Amino acid sequence: MANDTLETLRARFSGENETRIHDPHFSAIAAMTIDPKGTRQAPYAGLPTLLDAPYRAVDWRAPDLSGLDVALLGVPMDLGITNRNGCRFGPRALRAIERIGPYNHVLKTMPGRELAVADIGDVPFRSRFELETSHRDIEAAVAGIVAAGVVPLSVGGDHSITLPILRAVGAKRPVGMIHIDAHCDTSGPFDNCRFHHGGPFRHAVLEGVLDPARTIQIGIRGASEYLWEFSYASGMTVIHAEEISGLGIEAVIAKAREIVGDGPTYLSFDIDSLDPAFAPGTGTPEIGGLTTREAQALLRGLKGLNLVGSDVVEVAPQYDATTNTAHAGAQMLFEILSLLPFAPSLAQNSPRANGDPR
Repeated sequence: MANDTLETLRARFSGENETRIHDPHFSAIAAMTIDPKGTRQAPYAGLPTLLDAPYRAVDWRAPDLSGLDVALLGVPMDLGITNRNGCRFGPRALRAIERIGPYNHVLKTMPGRELAVADIGDVPFRSRFELETSHRDIEAAVAGIVAAGVVPLSVGGDHSITLPILRAVGAKRPVGMIHIDAHCDTSGPFDNCRFHHGGPFRHAVLEGVLDPARTIQIGIRGASEYLWEFSYASGMTVIHAEEISGLGIEAVIAKAREIVGDGPTYLSFDIDSLDPAFAPGTGTPEIGGLTTREAQALLRGLKGLNLVGSDVVEVAPQYDATTNTAHAGAQMLFEILSLLPFAPSLAQNSPRANGDPR
């Protein structure tokens, strides 16, 4: 290194400039993260919440969500599981994961500061034994969030929770959906139960809250293809995991954007869309799935879509001694939250709307 180069670096990054961040964007991010004494909150300190968001206690008899843009909601219910149960512990497991965010370096956003975001706790269930009662409780809780003009971002729980969420989100008009999963979840009754985690999207279409022509299912694989004819018959677009390598992630993103267009869209992410090498802690693992890097790229490619709600489901932490599954689930939750400052319904609330460098 030339002496003049070294002296230039020393002048810019040493002495009284040692803690200075010169780039305006990074400086703005640091100002929201590091206090004037140069200290950041330890990631392992404080009460655990989803994505370290502020906790906001809610009286569910008369919920007050004023001032919020996004509500992070736990849905600890796994009564719809067909294989290994335990994803009722998913919300708690994701809350325990540290060092997720707060800055997304690809999308260049700090969603927890650009939007008013809070962890509002868990859905208050009246019974831990009755599936359909639990679904009614979920629908009521999410309906209250939607009525307040707040975007629900839910953590399950099994995938059957998405049906009552869609009932609330799609009550006034059917929504489109980007569904990332190993399974289509459009099958019929199983063991005399219609509302298990393998069939929520069949019911959502038949109930008129989900538009199949604006629905794309990505990452589909496994031995249950014979159960999913409803996806094809209703007009959903299905991209199997085996097709992704040939198509490429960019082409999959383009297809998803084409299918949902600029209409209201729900995003549902099942952790079993990931290969078990990355996420073994789930009820119905299927080999041959997405890598975490592919999933991140896929989600980031959805920037700017009109997202009106989302979920991350099926994290069953007890099957994963490494906590990798919960870590992946929390990261995907953050990637989804990072999309919301760019969603048309919320973009006006972001500092970006006023030219803030954040």
